[in-house]
This record gives sequence, C-alpha cells and structure tokens, in this order.
Amino acid sequence: MAVFNYKAKTAEGAVISGVMEAENERVLTAKLKGQKLTLVSSVLEKKKRLAGRGGKVTVKDLSVFARQFATMISAGVPVLQSLNIIYEQVESRKLKECLGKIREDIGQGQTLSDAMGKHPEIFSNLFVNMVKAGETGGILDGILQRLSTYLEKADALRRKVKSALTYPVMVLGVALGVTVFLMVAVLPTFKTVFESFGSKLPAPTQFVLSISDFMQSFFKPPQVFIEAGVVAGVWFLLNRYMKTRKGQLQWDGILLKMPMFGILIKKVAVAKFARTLGTLIKSGVAILEALEITAKTSGNLVVEEAIMKARAAIREGENITGPLKDAGIFPVMIIQMVSVGEETGTIDDMLIRCADFYDDEVDTAVGGLTSMLEPLIMAFLGVVIGGIVIAMFLPMFSMSEVVG
Repeated sequence: MAVFNYKAKTAEGAVISGVMEAENERVLTAKLKGQKLTLVSSVLEKKKRLAGRGGKVTVKDLSVFARQFATMISAGVPVLQSLNIIYEQVESRKLKECLGKIREDIGQGQTLSDAMGKHPEIFSNLFVNMVKAGETGGILDGILQRLSTYLEKADALRRKVKSALTYPVMVLGVALGVTVFLMVAVLPTFKTVFESFGSKLPAPTQFVLSISDFMQSFFKPPQVFIEAGVVAGVWFLLNRYMKTRKGQLQWDGILLKMPMFGILIKKVAVAKFARTLGTLIKSGVAILEALEITAKTSGNLVVEEAIMKARAAIREGENITGPLKDAGIFPVMIIQMVSVGEETGTIDDMLIRCADFYDDEVDTAVGGLTSMLEPLIMAFLGVVIGGIVIAMFLPMFSMSEVVG
C-alpha cells in the first residue's frame, strides 16, 4: 500500500495537509470524501516507509502524544486535523502506524475512544475510558491534559523503583562473578602449591578448597551441560507456573511481605491505586468502572483482588470506605482520606493528594533502602572475598615451620 502526501479542502474552504495510506489516488479521494474533505493535490511516495525510531511505544511517547493532542484541542483544532499534525511529529514508528489507522477509523464515522480501543497493546483501558469520558462530557482537552500528567507521574514512580533495585542487583552480580572466577580459575593453582607443603592445612583453607573442588566439578564438561539443561527445565516450569493466576498471586504476595523491599512495593502499589482511581473519578468515570480499571492496572494481583472485593461490596450498596478497610492492604491514611472525601464530595481530590504524599514516601523509602543496602553489600563483599583471601594466606604464615 502506498503513502500519499496530500492537500485537501474542508467544507469551510480551509486547506489542510496530511499523510494517508491508500492503494491509489482514487481510493485516496474516496477516503478523504468520507472525512468531508476534497482532494486538491497529492504526491505519491515510492514506498511505505514510516520515519521514526523503534517499534516500542513508551510511556513517554504516550504522555507527549496526550499533551500535544490536548494543546491542539484546547486551541480549537478539530480532532482529525490534530491527529494529522501529530502524525507528522511523532517519533515512534509503531505509534505512527497506529495513529494512521485511528485517523481512517474516525474518517469512517467512529469515535476517538472506539478507534483507540482497537489498539489495546498501545492504549490501555484507562486511556480509552478517560478519552471516552472526555468525549461524553465535552472536556476532551482537559482529560488529555490530566492523562498526560498521570502518565508522567506513573513513569517517574516506576523509574524511582527501578533505580533503587538496579544498583544492588548489579553489585551482587559482579560479586558472584568474581567469586566464581576465584573458586574455579585461581584457587586450583594455590591448591597445587599447598599440596607440596606436605602438612595439614588450616580448617578455613580446607573448607574453601572443598568448595573450589565442588565448583570445578560443577562447571566441568560434559556435566555442566546436563546441569544447565536441568536449570533451564526448572526455570521453564517455574516460569510457566508464574504465568498462571495462582502462581502470580503467590509471587505478588511474597513481594509484599519481603523484608525491606516489601514496604517499598506496598507504597508504590498504594500510590498507583490512589492516583489511578482519583484521576478516573475526576475525569467523570463511574466509580464501579473506575475501580475495575484501577484493579486491572494495579500491577499486583493481591492488590487487584482486594480492589475487586471492595468493588463487589460497593455494588451491593456499601460505601467505599468500609470495603477498602476490610481489604487489609490500604493504610489508615488512605481509608481516612477516602472517608472525608465521601462526606465532602471531594474523593477525587483526596485520592490525588494521597498519591502525591505516597510519591514522596516512595522517594524517602528509595533513599533509605539505598543507604541501607550499600553498607550491607560492602559487608557481603568483605566477608566473601576477604574470607577467601585470608583462607588462602593462612598456610603462608606457617610456611617457615613447614620448610624447617
């Protein structure tokens, strides 16, 4: 299918330009006519080559798209023309292709939310439902602006947690790599020297050499290939189990109860819950639908089940405070703020304030976790690497007696 750069006239006589995929100029004319546009001129590109980077659509891409879209809608630019302008500017190739299809669907009479709903891999339920609420209430620009802010804050929260976990994982990985190298490649040389002494070695040295012998046999072909196959098989089965709802539920429960990390993960989940639910309610989405979307986007099955139980209780006529308290997941502060919000009719503002508070709490928790992990990791390296070095040098101290 070819790509045309075209100029067309609107019903009011204004000339607009854009890009559209079509088999030929006749099909292009028909598509434009369906959008109430009259073709003025078109230039055929030789091949369908969409400029831009990569095929992945990031949260940043969606945030920038929503903010640009909101700016143009608030300036009075029609939806279709706004999409044409954004199509030319967007960097992600996959998002560009998606916007091209959305433009065609809108030209055929579909709503923006329905057209976005056809691409769940890019536009989540939260995104689509907020756009739908904006279309229904005639406040699409405000909704898109709010959506952009939500995406930016959610992405910032994710980056904070990722940065907190990256450092210790990298250091531990390097430490394990160095330990394996010492045990497999360096200690066998020392063992040959120690055997020539002809005397009994100290207990720490014997212990370290025994571990070295075991690791050498473990990494020795062809046994290492059998072991690698067993490890790969166990990993495959574990991965398959983790993809089941039961396995994911157990794993998410373990994450929430982990020492040090569990508190951080719980605060992240609470912040995400408060911001998502508050943003949806503020955008005009019904409470039951908002709770369902919040549950499905929580990222943790334990939290998701707690929210869905609260939703079921609310559907039976209860207020939101009681079910959230019974869930046992949410802190007292969230419960109290939601209770005040229910009484005053400002539950959306209360939730967003809670989200801002817990974002700051996550910052504090990340800083505290990093400060705590650094000395622990240094102590681990000192004990393991230092222990190996000391064990290897203990026989040297009695070398003179052996020689004598």
